[in-house]
Amino acid sequence: MRVNGRKAAAERRQWPRLPLAIPVFVRSKGDAEKELLEFATALNVSAGGMLVAVRRALPSAVQVSLEIPSAPLAAMAALPAVVRSLRAKVLRAQHEEGYNLIGLKFSRPLAASHPVHKSRRKVASSV
Repeated sequence: MRVNGRKAAAERRQWPRLPLAIPVFVRSKGDAEKELLEFATALNVSAGGMLVAVRRALPSAVQVSLEIPSAPLAAMAALPAVVRSLRAKVLRAQHEEGYNLIGLKFSRPLAASHPVHKSRRKVASSV
């Protein structure tokens, strides 16, 4: 397949990305190990990581902690467990107009996901 006259690069991602805008708090360490906290927006998410728009530039290989805010619910015990806090590493950073796009890789992939590379067969109906 060709895009703009060039061959398309092979897809290297292991999991599909979902284009979701999710608010997230990003914690990192700054100068003199001072903890930094920034409210940001995740632009897309996969089981292996996410793309986040932040104001502050973060260098590659920096470890961050992510927290997804949620509204308190009265009957939390009746709901299934959800992941709200994640650890990740900055893989890449790209400066845009007034913000930085940060590509993050989770320390551990999210559990309830399926890799892209597994073949999925359609189950035939017996009807």
